Amino acid sequence: MGEKDFSDRALVGDDSLSFVPLAAFQAIRGGITDPIARAEVLADLCRINTLFMIMQAGSGHIGSSFSSTDIITWLWTEVLNDPNGDSADADVYFSSKGHDAPALYSLLLALEKLDFGLLPKLRQLNGLPGHPDVSTPFIATNTGSLGMGISKAYGMARANRYTGRGGRIVVMTGDGELQEGQIWESLQPVANEQLSEITVIVDHNKFQSDTAVAAVSDLGDLEAKFRIFGWEVRRGDGHDFQVLRDALSHFDTVHDKPKVLIADTIKGKGVSFMHGIACGDQTYHFHAGAPSLDNYLKATRELIARVNDRLESLGRPGVALESAPLPTRLAPKNPEKIVLAYGDELLAMARNRKEIVVMDADLLSDCGIEAFKAELPERFIECGIAEQHMVSAAGGMALGGMLPVVHSFACFLSTRANEHIYNNATEKRRIIYTATLAGLVPAGPGHSHQSVRDISAIGAVPGLVAFEPCSEREARLAIRWAVEENPESTYLRFVNVPLDLPYTMPADYRLQVGRGVTLRQGSDVAIIGYGTMLLTNACKAADELAAQGISAAVIDLPWLNRIDDQWVKTLGGYKQIVTLDNHYLEYGQGVMIAAALARTGIRAEVSPIGLAEIPACGANADVLAYHGLDAAGIARAVTARAVVRR
Repeated sequence: MGEKDFSDRALVGDDSLSFVPLAAFQAIRGGITDPIARAEVLADLCRINTLFMIMQAGSGHIGSSFSSTDIITWLWTEVLNDPNGDSADADVYFSSKGHDAPALYSLLLALEKLDFGLLPKLRQLNGLPGHPDVSTPFIATNTGSLGMGISKAYGMARANRYTGRGGRIVVMTGDGELQEGQIWESLQPVANEQLSEITVIVDHNKFQSDTAVAAVSDLGDLEAKFRIFGWEVRRGDGHDFQVLRDALSHFDTVHDKPKVLIADTIKGKGVSFMHGIACGDQTYHFHAGAPSLDNYLKATRELIARVNDRLESLGRPGVALESAPLPTRLAPKNPEKIVLAYGDELLAMARNRKEIVVMDADLLSDCGIEAFKAELPERFIECGIAEQHMVSAAGGMALGGMLPVVHSFACFLSTRANEHIYNNATEKRRIIYTATLAGLVPAGPGHSHQSVRDISAIGAVPGLVAFEPCSEREARLAIRWAVEENPESTYLRFVNVPLDLPYTMPADYRLQVGRGVTLRQGSDVAIIGYGTMLLTNACKAADELAAQGISAAVIDLPWLNRIDDQWVKTLGGYKQIVTLDNHYLEYGQGVMIAAALARTGIRAEVSPIGLAEIPACGANADVLAYHGLDAAGIARAVTARAVVRR
């Protein structure tokens, strides 16, 4: 069936989104008896709905979802017994890589295990989390930092043996994920204890993020590596349902060792122009985020045309898609690009400072260092998905006289490699740790990516100064200070959400350790925060308060674990001091400000605002409001205290 007569078979508008209705899935499930033919149609229909969900959310992981769709379709429809159910012999399935959550959601919706009304609620508050979370029915585990899955399966298997439960435990991993050291720690005990109920499926699509796995950290002979650890190994085409059936049937005959299927897949499978490096520039373009509307429409048309061709060959009626309006999103007009400003300033210094070497954990574009790699590739080291290795290697380089600048997401760098950061600190050599995607937003990926405990995780490391800039200018000042002035190590924390800033830095501003700067004058209340998100909302809150006759100052205190007592004394004229934390309230900056106020004898009412529970997943505005960190929430907290004082 060509695209020319596509409109005769399904409805896809050029100004709306389209999805497969539940009735179509019910018809396929009940009307096609051949399991392979049924799985082929279901998988592609699920791909259409996966695209719909990601477009509705404005973010998600297409490539990883599509490469695993055929595998999970076969598992959940033909292999697993009462998957993730309550029976004593129920099989368990979960994804360790987590990026493929939209694919699993789409399938669970199609199988009526999830309420179909959740289809448009990916990454929305009270909807479907961006990464797997046990709060969602039929999700067996949460994902976190990559590499945890096989260890969790080991724990489940041991628990089942203690309690007398049966059932298989099937774990999906990514191939880039195999760079994580915990994977290799987990293989040996699983094999030693002959946990044959564990099956691992490697979604071997050859890409991690937007780069080939082999170009980052080649995995070598995976079959031989798993076999030497004592695993039963099969390898085959992860999009061939006959191959999947044969491999998984063989595993049912093996009772003395764990099993692994290395499934050779294609990232973006199902849409021709999303396959691997189809764009031809050695970069994968559909790893994260929503596609353009044009690409979305082309992808949906290709998928539904193939589905209806198959159905026609089976003598079945075609599927008609249903429509939903395009979501409306407002983009910032002139957003600050603080991560890019940081990267630009780092590169400018590195041209003249030969001791600077940049290290990355597979997050090149998110950390603003693409230009550095392009211009100074000999001083750029890509470590892959291996933060612990990267940070300890940085320690070795520092001992060798270099100044390593280490990059990853804050949620992984501050915690996964925390003991390595501490070990480096004991050697008293300088290292700069750059942590991006910090804080509550973006909130769509969920709590595994919302770094709201890193200030506490690294704040007490001796000789490590933590700093979060609130503008491009402050970001440039911060990396210059870290390289040229700070005799110790530095932790730079960045929010990645682009924002229009309602403030500017004073013309004569310069960094002074532990001292803040006033961005907006006020006389009644001092609102103290750091970073673009907190200070933007603080300034908006000050506008709301002004309308109520409350004069609120907004103060930028970028030093997260250093506070100058003499500067604190300047806060003595305020009746109320509000501390904002893009972090848990416990052991965030607010706790240190309160301690400094008590230490210096400043008597003011302190109102802390920050997270008091695990962060919610959803649209940024909704999640900020939920946690009281939006402008309205900040203003409401100030006025509530004002009413109490009256």
